[in-house]
Amino acid sequence: MTKLCDQSISETSMALGLVIPTLGRRRDMLIESVRSVRAAGSVFLVIVAPAEADLPSEVLADVDLIVEDPARGLAAAINAGIACLPEVVHYVSWLGDDDRLLPDTVTDLVYALHESDASMIYGQCEYIAENGAVLWTNKSGRFAAPLMRFGPQLIPQPGSIFRRSDYVGLGGLDETLQWAFDLDLFIRFAKLRNGFAFFKSPVAQFRWHADSLTAGSRKGSVIEASQVRKKYLPNSLAKLSWLWEPAVRWLIFQAGVRVNGLAVRKDAGA
Repeated sequence: MTKLCDQSISETSMALGLVIPTLGRRRDMLIESVRSVRAAGSVFLVIVAPAEADLPSEVLADVDLIVEDPARGLAAAINAGIACLPEVVHYVSWLGDDDRLLPDTVTDLVYALHESDASMIYGQCEYIAENGAVLWTNKSGRFAAPLMRFGPQLIPQPGSIFRRSDYVGLGGLDETLQWAFDLDLFIRFAKLRNGFAFFKSPVAQFRWHADSLTAGSRKGSVIEASQVRKKYLPNSLAKLSWLWEPAVRWLIFQAGVRVNGLAVRKDAGA
């Protein structure tokens, strides 16, 4: 049910191109994700999936393009989807197949980025349990951008969007990374002249559950994020990072443990 990128696709006036990479295994969540995108506003929606994926009919009927997964990892799948967007699409992002956008958020978010000089914009994000119950809202603001260089990555990827020209200019996502490719991209965006803009409102929902990339591979993601942070530090600071990185890794891991416990209780109806 999938096809390779077709560069002859007709043009669109939609400003935002959004990629959802999926293996097709979380069918109900994928349907929710696609429906949330359609309720969020005008979006050119691309699904990237393996050729053998059995995608739900509700998804097939509601997307603009299906691209075959290049089978080189999640970052490569997202890069492939963005590369297939029509040239008239100037703002891009991706969304997990278990995450959701909030209704009527896309227009305001795209407009805010368009009116700014920033290269990317991010808003607030609600964390939800597997059953959709809201755990809390990530209200991290402008401070999250400098903090990610030395501490926790509090910029929510769901709901963040980028100028396509800057995304392409930076080379897209680093396909050698399994978990922290969003952090790596954000740090590179921070080095651009115009940096970030912040949208002071919830725009997306990140679902925390055992099968999610962040929750299910917590130890690996914490270690990889630490490696990414050190990679971009000046040499003088990188040599001293042993002073704070172990504590930062421990705090991030423990925060994940607490979130997981809260999510389990919410799913159980507690």
